[in-house]
Amino acid sequence: MEWLAKVHLNNPEKGIQLMNSYMHDDINIQKRHDEFIENTVANYFLPLGVAPNFLINEELYTIPMAIEESSVVAAASKSAKFWISRGGFKSHVISSKKIGHIHFTFDGDQKEIFDLFTTIKNDLISATSVLTKNMRNRGGGILDVDLIDKTNELIHYYQLEVKFETCDSMGANFINSCLEEMSKYFLESAENQFDNSNTKLDVIMSILSNYTPECLVHCEVACPVSELIDGPDFSSEEFANKFKLAVDIAKIEPYRATTHNKGIMNGIDAVILATGNDFRAVEAACHTHASRDGQYKSLTHCDIKDGIFKFWIEIPLSLGTVGGLTKLHPMVQLSLDILGSPDAHQLMKIVAASGLAQNFAALRALTTSGIQKGHMKMHLLNILNQLGASDVEKEILQRIFSKSAPHHAEVVNAFNDLRSSSKSKIESE
Repeated sequence: MEWLAKVHLNNPEKGIQLMNSYMHDDINIQKRHDEFIENTVANYFLPLGVAPNFLINEELYTIPMAIEESSVVAAASKSAKFWISRGGFKSHVISSKKIGHIHFTFDGDQKEIFDLFTTIKNDLISATSVLTKNMRNRGGGILDVDLIDKTNELIHYYQLEVKFETCDSMGANFINSCLEEMSKYFLESAENQFDNSNTKLDVIMSILSNYTPECLVHCEVACPVSELIDGPDFSSEEFANKFKLAVDIAKIEPYRATTHNKGIMNGIDAVILATGNDFRAVEAACHTHASRDGQYKSLTHCDIKDGIFKFWIEIPLSLGTVGGLTKLHPMVQLSLDILGSPDAHQLMKIVAASGLAQNFAALRALTTSGIQKGHMKMHLLNILNQLGASDVEKEILQRIFSKSAPHHAEVVNAFNDLRSSSKSKIESE
């Protein structure tokens, strides 16, 4: 910390004071945080909010969300409240298979490598038996191994594609350990098989894939079109058709799809962070999934048929509720406790509902009142904090803008006017 302040900060003393102020008072808790990563100099706080009233598969949840962006928690809560009286969210896990690969090159005849693989396939799985014992006892383990020929795309390039079930753990370390052990046996078998020939097999790397197209969850909401609007500005039919068109635009226009899906990930990432999962892996998988047909598209879908409005999402979510940070980070334990200690499948269903809710709230606002009305109202406190407003000034300005959605310049002008009038009043006294 001292080195960082001395070498890189304009005001070393102030920087050290700031970093120390974000340290936890409990030495043991701080030590735990220090050991999460390398070269820790301070804690970096994010707000933890909750979105109540999520009815998912007839069970009521309050969803914890760790996020710094204003209006995200409010939007999720508003969607949950809207759908609670219309049947709630229906979620189900389609599959929970994870995938890893042993990437290798082989310069011999294709038939030779496929013959070798056929001979040793079961032995490849057996080679990991010590590593997989506990996982197999829990109902997981290695499901299958396939040899994939990629030589049409890259000279001499093949893969061993291995599929896993990791139960309630995300399973990254488990998968990578199994792949590395399997690759050793594979390489030894190849060396023995091709010892007297000029052919060469070279393992390039063994690593899980964060794209998990067979670890899928589906979540949907549906209701009669007539129940969609309770205000005077739009008819239910107009709103439904406009909403569907907004989704359809995101299916064919990548510029819109990018922002559309970013909003979905607002709702997903916040729960992923709160529950100690890897939001970077989830983001990568979801965006790859959105591009699986060769063009980047919406992750959500909408249909109107026989008077029923249906809105749904189907995404890859590789999540865990054991291992990793789940037993180490106190706030992760709290978040999982708030959710009722879900298993991995339950968490997948909850996260999908949060993403769908966020997208519904965004599209509902965009196709009716506009996104800025709600967002700027929630963002007002951030602007006032940037301006250094006192608690009294915040209260006055929040009251002034209670029925409008002010732009940044309006807030600045109102703040300066308030400061000026207060200063004049003090001087006159």
